[in-house]
Amino acid sequence: MSRTSIIACDHSSLCFSSSPHATVAGFKGPTKRQRVAATKSQNKVSDDPNDKFLEEDDRAFPAPLLLPGDDLSEDPDYPAQSFQEWVDDEDRNPVTPKQNKIYLCSIPEAYDGVGFLREWRPQKRLEAVNEQYQPPSPLLVQSYLAAFYHGLSVSMTQSNNMRFTKWDENKKSSRKQKTSKYVGLDLGGGEIVRIRIRERPEGDYPGQLNLDDLLDAAISVLPKDAYALLLLVDFDLYEDDEDDFVCGRAYGGSRVAVVSTARYNPLLDYNYDHPIERIHPWPASHCEKYMNTYTKEESDDKPPPKKARTSAKASHKPSSAPNGPIKEAISAYCTLQQAKPFEELLARQLNDLWLGRVCRTASHELGHCFGIDHCVYYACAMQGTASIAEDARQPPYLCPVDLAKVLHATSASASDRYKALLEFCDRPAHRKSYLFKPFAAWIRSRLADIEG
Repeated sequence: MSRTSIIACDHSSLCFSSSPHATVAGFKGPTKRQRVAATKSQNKVSDDPNDKFLEEDDRAFPAPLLLPGDDLSEDPDYPAQSFQEWVDDEDRNPVTPKQNKIYLCSIPEAYDGVGFLREWRPQKRLEAVNEQYQPPSPLLVQSYLAAFYHGLSVSMTQSNNMRFTKWDENKKSSRKQKTSKYVGLDLGGGEIVRIRIRERPEGDYPGQLNLDDLLDAAISVLPKDAYALLLLVDFDLYEDDEDDFVCGRAYGGSRVAVVSTARYNPLLDYNYDHPIERIHPWPASHCEKYMNTYTKEESDDKPPPKKARTSAKASHKPSSAPNGPIKEAISAYCTLQQAKPFEELLARQLNDLWLGRVCRTASHELGHCFGIDHCVYYACAMQGTASIAEDARQPPYLCPVDLAKVLHATSASASDRYKALLEFCDRPAHRKSYLFKPFAAWIRSRLADIEG
């Protein structure tokens, strides 16, 4: 969709069902009965207060958008994972008294003989709005994750001794190139891990680090008492030769994940074939005008796939209720949009937008460490995404099915978890955030609906 398709919008008409493209793609989502059953254990009969937070509510949990090019559009038959299937998964790592902490690790800006890496980081490569424009602080990401996975300890690892350094392999070819094919990542204590790199002179960043090698490094520094570890890096990443870039990945069974901040930089939003939507990110992605315009534009450009089925029906119906969490979130978003056009955002708002995008992906990748698969039940933080543009349309909340999994793993109260997230979103620094302010409104409405 072109950036000029919808220049201004009041988001007055919302659609809580999947887009019309879902029929073309052949997506036939779970029925309401299946969605409700997916939150429950086969052996569970209780009056747990958390159960109230797992109830079906279209006003809070719309269907997946399923716009052309989205992950579910490309793979409409992706299997659902119910709460019971998650519990029964033998490959899932349970939280135990000996492994019950989440760690966040960031690599210090230390370069021993590989100073060219300084030019590969976002703030060194791109023209900043001003000196305050910078990648998200790991401490803020840690604070968000502590609320998202409320009930478990989330802390920073001691990474002061880590540094990038030279890798001695293949010295002859290294002399002939501006940079070598590898750098070393000194983990401290004498262990150095080889990290593949590649130059990208025509790319948004002049070079990239290999994601798989960083995941191996994360396994090497996984503390003994860790349930999971997230390695947060500012470098652009690639996984194989066919990739332009990747933003993150988890080795769920190994309980490690890596997330890059580089591609969530708002200064890159219009550098992609499908630009990141500045008018209709979540929650405005549920705007009916946007959904129909996007679907029509993509349909005009591409003929329907041969295997498209015409019998699929929308998995949710639009809600006619006047109020609800999504509508409250959009109202909060509109107050920001009216106060300051997106093109005129201050540096601190761009910083917060960058932070929100990284927090959503970090919580998603850690979810895989908990054994949670991609979600097909609702629009959800655990949905798979096929592009940066789709990332921006996904919500920060967990749907009832995946919330049931996280609450079981963390032994947390749903109410306390929501209140911890609300405390983060309501901080003065985030009150003009295009993600955190709408999320705060969503949480307030959800708590009001259930707790009165």
